Amino acid sequence: MNKKLFRNTVIFIVIVILSGWIGALVDSLLTEQSKGDSTGMGIWLVLPMLAAIAITIFSRGSWSDIGFKPNFKGNIKWYLIAALIFPVVTAIVLIIGDMTKWIDLSAFDLRPFILLFSSTLLISFIIDIFDGAPLYGYLTSQLVKLNLNDWKIYLTVGIVWGMWHIPYYLVFLPETDMQVVLPVSRTIFSIISIITMICWAVMFIELYRVTNSIWPGVVLHMVEDSLINPLVISGFISIAAGKEILISPITGIITSILYLLVGFGIRAYRRQAKKVTVS
Repeated sequence: MNKKLFRNTVIFIVIVILSGWIGALVDSLLTEQSKGDSTGMGIWLVLPMLAAIAITIFSRGSWSDIGFKPNFKGNIKWYLIAALIFPVVTAIVLIIGDMTKWIDLSAFDLRPFILLFSSTLLISFIIDIFDGAPLYGYLTSQLVKLNLNDWKIYLTVGIVWGMWHIPYYLVFLPETDMQVVLPVSRTIFSIISIITMICWAVMFIELYRVTNSIWPGVVLHMVEDSLINPLVISGFISIAAGKEILISPITGIITSILYLLVGFGIRAYRRQAKKVTVS
């Protein structure tokens, strides 16, 4: 095992996990911090990317590990797929929810929803350069170099991504937003969200591995933030009490299974393409 690579990977993971708690500590020392938009939350958001960049510089690593190059050549289809994954799966979930009467679509109004969706794309794009990209990009590249198999990579990235979010769920996230998504305690919400992220991580990891770029994942995440979060939090749909864990477009079991299948589909393509290249 490459000890330097292993050390740098561990350092990165530790910084990622601590970043939110550092942000929470900063907020506790400052006054008049607005909930959901504080200095500490900013620290939590940007520190993983700064850590990936700093480690790359000081260890004289490869910038390609972070995946900043868009690599458009031969990969445009993956950008299009990334943009369509959440709309298509969400449509399937809404159809299932409507058929089972678990989701009420009577309040859904397409025009204001499209306006809200469009108005949040840019800010979501900027935020999502930091939200997760260092994990499914830089961390994935390091785990691949450490010769971890796919399943260990999925679990490691998904768990670290989830643990990075714990301070967000326990401290930064407004209670009202959390209760709209899933009416449970913050601790239970955190556990369910970590499981959800492990399922979602497969898609992000595989998009990175098939393109060697973080940008399809950023596009995927951008659409997710602008689509399903407003759909639920802004009240365009309502979910029957007790059915959120099954059918929620954000944390539902059915939803997570569908995204897991998408991720495995991309994985199958990557592995088949690798076999063709080798042969």
